[in-house]
Amino acid sequence: MAKYIMALDQGTTSSRCILFDKAGNICSMAQREFEQIYPKPGWVEHNPMEIWSTQYAVMSEAMALVGAKPKDIAGIGITNQRETTIVWDKETGEPVYNAIVWQCRRTAKDINLLVKDGYADVIKAKTGLVPDAYFSATKIAWILSNVAGARKKAEEGRLLFGTVDTWLIWKLTGGAVHVTDYTNASRTMLFDIHNRCWDKELLEKFNIPEVMLPIVKPSSCIYGYTDPSVLAGNIAIAGAAGDQQAALFGQCCFEPGEVKNTYGTGCFLLMNTGDKPVESKHGLITTIAAGSDDQLHYALEGSVFTGGAIVQWLRDEMRLIRSSSQSEDYARMVNDTNGVYIVPAFSGMGAPYWNPYARGCVVGLSRGANKEHFIRASLESIAYQTYDVLKAMESDTGHIVKELKVDGGASANDFLMEFQADILGAKIRRPKCIETTALGAAYLAGLAVGFFKDLNEIRDNWQLVSTFESSMAPSDRDNLLAGWRRAVKCAISYTDE
Repeated sequence: MAKYIMALDQGTTSSRCILFDKAGNICSMAQREFEQIYPKPGWVEHNPMEIWSTQYAVMSEAMALVGAKPKDIAGIGITNQRETTIVWDKETGEPVYNAIVWQCRRTAKDINLLVKDGYADVIKAKTGLVPDAYFSATKIAWILSNVAGARKKAEEGRLLFGTVDTWLIWKLTGGAVHVTDYTNASRTMLFDIHNRCWDKELLEKFNIPEVMLPIVKPSSCIYGYTDPSVLAGNIAIAGAAGDQQAALFGQCCFEPGEVKNTYGTGCFLLMNTGDKPVESKHGLITTIAAGSDDQLHYALEGSVFTGGAIVQWLRDEMRLIRSSSQSEDYARMVNDTNGVYIVPAFSGMGAPYWNPYARGCVVGLSRGANKEHFIRASLESIAYQTYDVLKAMESDTGHIVKELKVDGGASANDFLMEFQADILGAKIRRPKCIETTALGAAYLAGLAVGFFKDLNEIRDNWQLVSTFESSMAPSDRDNLLAGWRRAVKCAISYTDE
């Protein structure tokens, strides 16, 4: 009997592999960061071959840590940074350009033209998305228009497109399988989420040949098997979901109205809305949720582009801290931010603002502001952005959120979780395993191969470890939020011209 489910968690800044047992416990984990490439301001790229090499390395490492052989792995689930776009040569397997990352704003002007042409409503009606450079469609179009010979090759059927899940499955199967799942397809701005198909009108609008696109399947099914040259065995690749939908599944938010927030590079708040899509009137997007069968559930989502990434910025660019965990220690050294607000709009602002031109700013500085205030303000900015998204979600659904399940690396920061509870006036519930993105992928794969019996067995694995409750006076909360709103106006107005 196989002992483990393998989860490949290919994120924006690192590739990880985690082996889980039937109780949802982490048995081994390996992680490697990879290079972030910034060719121009607002542009973000990755090397697809480095994505693959780091992911392959951590697979081997995680297995070696527990002495696992291919026969010990029941199946592989993949979760990935969404929207990030890779185009590669079908014959050589070589990417024709770097991966264009979801954060990249290079096609913002193309989106503006679409909106000016009155096409925003068409896109939203078909895909559930707000037109934005965030999604894959304009990234694919940019590659086809800017890489020499790419369009001709694409039209001849010699190029393939994929989000990161597709790229990894193609590599794992030795180029035998070109596939994606509903959740990742729903993030391309090319997929009709109601009819579950690539939309021919949108493909024509963006001038993208359909022959480039992968087959779309449910999030939990056997897509193929690893080529023996990869892991010296045939392991079923049986689950795939975009990272945030995987986290929603890993948090056992199987019922309508259940909500989670993942504090990763960005922050992503999702609410399960059941089998009917909810159209947002407040800047959120409608997307497909990961499911264990062919019966779709939908989700309402708000995306914060810069969440935990601001802590990496404090560490790597500003060099104010040596490790991410130090941010909590410094934040607790002061009672407040001394009036300082930081709006980390490094890649524009996502929900509910959707302003690709906004840029990061610091406001409220006085002579008394110090390093500790700056670090505390950085952490508080994550909670404020989450507040904005959650209030938009409540307005769209009429459902008042009284508790929020949290996960992701930054959710381990107790200061941030305490402040999040204060600013929301709601309970924050943190599970024992905060690696719920990878856990969701493991569950999806495990269900497909029979490693897990059903949703009830998975639900029984969820264990609460910490609850944070609000202790802030409503008047203090209102004053802080008023300052945050003024700061956001500064970030947006900075680039008005």
